[in-house]
Amino acid sequence: MSALPPIDELYRAHRRRALAIVRRIVKDADDAEDVVQEVFARLSFQNVRFDGKAACSTWLHRILVNSSINALRAQKRRGRLESGPNETADPLDQVLHDERHQQFMRALKVLSPQHQQLLTLRELRGMSYPDIARVLHLPEGTVKSALNRGRTKLLEAMASQGVAVTQVDRPSLFKPAPTPGRSLRRTG
Repeated sequence: MSALPPIDELYRAHRRRALAIVRRIVKDADDAEDVVQEVFARLSFQNVRFDGKAACSTWLHRILVNSSINALRAQKRRGRLESGPNETADPLDQVLHDERHQQFMRALKVLSPQHQQLLTLRELRGMSYPDIARVLHLPEGTVKSALNRGRTKLLEAMASQGVAVTQVDRPSLFKPAPTPGRSLRRTG
């Protein structure tokens, strides 16, 4: 078991890189600073386990990515609470879209962790292929091929749950229900 360096040393050595990693995921400098501060605060005040199986920087990278994704989820929940239901949308369309999204989320849970992560970053968070490749330290071609395999497995999982997916459904299948004032722009 390898010893974790003192947190203040870890912070000084990795702060810039940590900010860059988190900023690529959360897309906002202030939110990125908050996530990095929260991660290092947790590391300093909680009894953390570092088993030494990976480099300290790899271990920290995983914590930063997971914390960033959690921050996006929390932000999304807060946005839903602040904006309330979408009254301008047709209620039937909203119900159908929410049901389809829930089917997507159930099918996602049966995939491998790698496919879950890739599909979450691309389809739910709207990250570009190059951004995903940078965040996960993978070649862009690997990201694209793994996403393709993940989508295929996801559609198979949905079919095994009795969900019929047509070509018309596929483009909107991977997107969460829109919330007022928020666009789901994808790049890449």
